[in-house]
Amino acid sequence: MYRVAVVTASDKGARGERIDQSAGVIKDMLAGINFDVVAYKIIPDDLDTISQTLIDLADHGVVELVLTTGGTGFSPRDNTPEATLAVVERTVPGIPEAMRLESLKKTSRAMLSRAVAGIRHKTLIINMPGSPKAVRECLEVIMPVLPHALEILTGRGGECGNI
Repeated sequence: MYRVAVVTASDKGARGERIDQSAGVIKDMLAGINFDVVAYKIIPDDLDTISQTLIDLADHGVVELVLTTGGTGFSPRDNTPEATLAVVERTVPGIPEAMRLESLKKTSRAMLSRAVAGIRHKTLIINMPGSPKAVRECLEVIMPVLPHALEILTGRGGECGNI
């Protein structure tokens, strides 16, 4: 079982002015597979707050996977990619590339996503869009590889060169 945190970056959501539907999509899609959502936070689109939240989750062994939602667009308050890049030790560019590639088949706006992914210690952090529909589409793309990625990252898996 892999432990997951869902972090929503939304000023309006953090103030209680917007219902967080994207986090619900993530929780629903991960239910019934080998992932357990053990932490959920809705925080403002503040660079330092996002960074500190990611550090706290990764550094204290709370989770092996953090899925963020929101804050990946062009708005001046969209800080999630910068906050993620500030705290990860290694980037994983293939994950957001795959999400954008598949999303481009549905909408040309997918190329506007600034989502990133990376590793901090033994935690994989992946930025997802803020739209529930886009979250579903992106998660469908990456779900098949997440178990293997986390097996290798956490040392639970074996040799991957034989695949």
